[in-house]
Amino acid sequence: MRRNFRLAGLVLVLTLSAAALIGASGAAARCTSGGLSPSEVDMCTPTAKAHLLPNGTLIPPQSAPPRIKRVIAAANKIRTKPYIWGGGHARWWDRGYDCSGSVSFALHGGRFLESPLPSGPMTKWGEEGEGRWITVYANGGHAYAVIAGFRWDTSGDSGGETGPRWHEDLRDNVGFVPRHPAGY
Repeated sequence: MRRNFRLAGLVLVLTLSAAALIGASGAAARCTSGGLSPSEVDMCTPTAKAHLLPNGTLIPPQSAPPRIKRVIAAANKIRTKPYIWGGGHARWWDRGYDCSGSVSFALHGGRFLESPLPSGPMTKWGEEGEGRWITVYANGGHAYAVIAGFRWDTSGDSGGETGPRWHEDLRDNVGFVPRHPAGY
């Protein structure tokens, strides 16, 4: 009787292992067969990360959803503006932007925001936690975003420039609340 239970257990383990191998080989075959949707490409690509050009422009990954591409395009439009406290809150097009104004501008480009938000209210915007494509990190005094693997922030520029810029390095997010748009 005990032997039959062990044999049944062994058969179950072998069956599950075989199913996992078949599933994995099927996924690998889909990744090399071509004609994949953007979300399937992301599953096959270990990191769907954007590309930062030497001039500071961020190029989105081909597989990025259209709204994410629009967020990046909007951010690129203001990436050389100076830091101005309160900038981007009274109007979308401004002569400079503060932290939450620049994050708001980018999110507005992807149709995730209708009006600018200060950093404090960003702690309650969207969904809780980190997103797949966009994560906004906010607290009562600062906000920044990580979009397609790059940090969109008005602080932390080693070149001494101020204002909204793309950064390859991520920052310590202790003390920040992570939020993201639903589904992104």
